Amino acid sequence: MDKNKKLNVKRVRRRNHVRKHVRGTAERPRLAVERTLNHFSCQLIDDVAGKTICAASTRQGDLRSVSSHTGNSEAAVSVGKKLAELAKSAGITMIRFDRGHNRYHGRVKAFADAVREGGIEL
Repeated sequence: MDKNKKLNVKRVRRRNHVRKHVRGTAERPRLAVERTLNHFSCQLIDDVAGKTICAASTRQGDLRSVSSHTGNSEAAVSVGKKLAELAKSAGITMIRFDRGHNRYHGRVKAFADAVREGGIEL
């Protein structure tokens, strides 16, 4: 098995391990995080209805111009603040955090802290 295939198998295993315990409802949706080298995105998901409630990403026009590079912690903080605003306007105050296969440090931690500062309980 080549290196990339092996890494992907490990990522899928970690993601399933986390997702097994985290399910979103309409009252407390799941906050899914996607982190790539160049971008950071997230969405609030109601798993019972199978619907996305709101989403934010550095690919969006208003967040793209926040910093010169869209794949750093500063960009993740701006996405967290934007998502907190969108969640508040949708009437959501409590969420379940789904970090996927990512470790809880760096950009993911900065994002989670920004969401908490926005008034959302993780």
